[in-house]
Amino acid sequence: MAEGIDARLEEIAARHAQVQADMSTPDAATDPDRLRDLGKAFAELDEIVRPYRAYQEATRQATEARELVAAETDADMAAYLTGEADLAEARAAELVARLERLLVPKDPNEGKDLIVEIRAGAGGQEAALWAGDLFDMYRRLAERRRWKTDVVASSPSDLGGYKEVSLEVKGKDAFGRLKHEAGVHRVQRVPVTESQGRIHTSTATVAVMPEAEEVEVDIRPEDLQIDVYRSSGPGGQSVNTTDSAVRIVHKPTGIKVEMQEERSQLQNREKAMRYLRARLYQVALDEAHAKEAAERKAQLGTGERAEKIRTYNFPEGRVTDHRIKHTSHQLHDVLGGGEELDGFIDELLAAERSAQLASGGG
Repeated sequence: MAEGIDARLEEIAARHAQVQADMSTPDAATDPDRLRDLGKAFAELDEIVRPYRAYQEATRQATEARELVAAETDADMAAYLTGEADLAEARAAELVARLERLLVPKDPNEGKDLIVEIRAGAGGQEAALWAGDLFDMYRRLAERRRWKTDVVASSPSDLGGYKEVSLEVKGKDAFGRLKHEAGVHRVQRVPVTESQGRIHTSTATVAVMPEAEEVEVDIRPEDLQIDVYRSSGPGGQSVNTTDSAVRIVHKPTGIKVEMQEERSQLQNREKAMRYLRARLYQVALDEAHAKEAAERKAQLGTGERAEKIRTYNFPEGRVTDHRIKHTSHQLHDVLGGGEELDGFIDELLAAERSAQLASGGG
C-alpha cells in the first residue's frame, strides 16, 4: 500500500467509530435531523472502512500462512499453506486497488457527455490527414465501447482529413477515459505526397471538453450574434440550396461556432448551442482552476512539432506517451481504437490516481 494511505485509512476508521458511537447517544435519538446526518456520514465512511478491515484481515491471514510455511516440515502441507498465502495476498492487492479508487475524489465532470475537438497542427496537408486518423481512432474506440458518437462540426481538407473536426461522445465512463487524450499528438511517417520516401513529422491537437447543461452556463441572448448561410463542401461548392448552416458568435468572449452538419437549420442551431456551451464551460473551468488551466494550455500548446504528449512512429510501429513513459509496439491496434489504446488510458488513469493519493487526495 502506498505510503501515507494507511494513516489516512486509520483516521477514517476512527471517524467511523466516533460517528457510530454518536448515533447511539440519547441526543441523536431525540434529534431526527442530526440522526439523519450521522447516518449519511456513517454510510459514506463505512464504504471505505469495510474494505479496509477486509484488507487488514487478508494481510493478517497471508502473514500467518507465510510464518506457518517457514516452520512446516511436511511438503504437502507447506504447499497447501503457500497456496493459502498466495490467495490472501491476491485478495489484499485487490482491496488495495479498491481502496485507492475510493480515496481519490471524483472528478465533478465524471459521467458527463463530452466533445473531442481535433485540429490539424504543424505539417500542412499531412497534418490534416493525421487529424483525420485521430478522429477515426476515437470513433472506433467509441464504437468498441458502445459509446454513441455524432460529428458536431467539421472542416474537411481538400485532399482528405480535416483542418478541424469535433466529435460528440456519449456513454458510460466516456469522459473519465478520454480526458487525458487532450494535448499534442505527433506522427512520424512518410506522407502519401512524399516522392523521396522521407519521414515527416506532423502534429494535431486534441481538446476534450465536458458538455454543460443550460443551468451550468448562463448565455444571454443579447450576447449572441447568430447568422445563417448555405452549407458548403470542400473547395467551397454549395451542398445545400437553403440557408441551413448556422454561425454563432459569443460576443463577450469572441468564441465562434459554425455548424452545417445537419440539413435542418434548427438541428444545426441546437448543435451549435451545445458546442458553444461546452466551450464556455471549459473557459469557466479554466478560470476557476488556474493551475489546471495552465496545465491544460501547456498540454494543448500551439501544435508545434517539438511539443507533444504522444508520438506515433510508423517506421518503428511504435506509440509512446511521453507523460507516463509508456510504449506500445502495436501502432495499428492503437490507431484502430483497440485494446492497446485502452492500455495507454489505463496507465494514465493509474498515474492520475497515484499523483492524487501522493498529494493527499486533493
